[in-house]
Amino acid sequence: MSADEDPGPPSPRPRLRVAVVGAGPAGIYTAEALTRQQEVPVAVDLIDRLPTPFGLVRHGIAPDHPKMRAIRDTLHRALDHPAVRFVGNVEIGRDLSCRELHAAVDAVVYTYGAALDRQLGIPGEELPGSLAATALVAWYTGHPDADRATVEAALARARSVVVVGVGNVALDVARVLARTPAELESTDMPQHVLDALAAAPVEQVTVLGRRGPAQATFTTQELRELGELAEADVLVDPADLELDAAAEERVAADRVVARNLAVLREWAGHTARPGRATVTLRFFTRPVRLLGEDRVAGVEVERTVVDADGRASGTGETTVLPADLVVRSVGYRGGELPELPLDPRAGTVPHDLGRVLRGGAPSPGEYVAGWIKRGPTGVVGTNKHDARETVATLLADVAAGVVRPGGVSGDDDLVTTLRANGADPVLLEDWRAIDAAEVALGATRGRARTTLHEWESLLAAVREAAARAR
Repeated sequence: MSADEDPGPPSPRPRLRVAVVGAGPAGIYTAEALTRQQEVPVAVDLIDRLPTPFGLVRHGIAPDHPKMRAIRDTLHRALDHPAVRFVGNVEIGRDLSCRELHAAVDAVVYTYGAALDRQLGIPGEELPGSLAATALVAWYTGHPDADRATVEAALARARSVVVVGVGNVALDVARVLARTPAELESTDMPQHVLDALAAAPVEQVTVLGRRGPAQATFTTQELRELGELAEADVLVDPADLELDAAAEERVAADRVVARNLAVLREWAGHTARPGRATVTLRFFTRPVRLLGEDRVAGVEVERTVVDADGRASGTGETTVLPADLVVRSVGYRGGELPELPLDPRAGTVPHDLGRVLRGGAPSPGEYVAGWIKRGPTGVVGTNKHDARETVATLLADVAAGVVRPGGVSGDDDLVTTLRANGADPVLLEDWRAIDAAEVALGATRGRARTTLHEWESLLAAVREAAARAR
């Protein structure tokens, strides 16, 4: 080519095709971090087993928290980015193997969370009337996999409820069970959930913490909302708020803990008023056995003491609490995905700054973010920083030549492969049809939305919208 010849426009830079497995906050923040950077052109496929996005924002945050659930409006902006494609109703290991997934993209980021519950490991835990908080939350948020029959059978006889755990989910469960029908009427709960909660004979809810109030993990906002219940009184034993020197140091060093103690002290000494339900926060107490023959009838609990390092141990002093329903809320753990390594003890994928480790060595093109990376800690916004760290690691591997953009061809390889496998992926416009159907259903009862809770109803909304479009 001579110096006078026009070289023409430069060749377009190859795009980095990334599959993000899990369309909850961690996955969406990962997609957002990828599309906001300017170093490498990207195309992101945001894959989820459900036909709906948002993960625990949709099926974890209690429906009586409309402001917190409104975070999905913010998350939706990432779905609307032209470089992001939502691909729902796809299960890795069923519709697509990890090998097929890697063949269709240049890199994979696993963000599928930690959806399994942890058990108490005590006698009687298997009795009917003993539930995981994950089961109850899935039911009242309208998760299509919720075990409706088991949950509703347990609720139908529940006058006395014991919730084990002092995190935000435990308080969510206690608050929802103590709400009046009028307080829940405007939420997006499915109608059968509202009906079952209205019929449940709940009179008292006891929340158990094996350690003291200084070690509780709930946030002040969640705690304060218990005091705003229309027809329930919150009770706290003043003796539980007497702190030792180590706990006082923790209160002095942590503003959240200090605010929590201030709220609890406002309630100390409250007495139950006639005709109202009660929510009792009981600290320094751990369950040692669930009692009952054919179903839960009570909980044997043991008084505990907490040492200077925050570890609880039993004192041998036991009592029995009446309970028709016991809900354990003692943490989440990650589940195994076919072909992906998992530390069974931690419930997380081994990694280095988000790089998946296989046999202790980084696995090229494989990354993790969110709870499956760090465990079930933090709030929704914590996932943003976590996702940015993983994306920075991915981009560093691109710069080092470990991951090469343009390693696959074609814009529709993934969806084409899925359809060839017999899968029926739900894309963004399909999700919009589900969204519109939920809004329309809610409008029939004067609500902003009512959640569609069955697989068939979710997919029927997609089919009906497609038929109308034709």
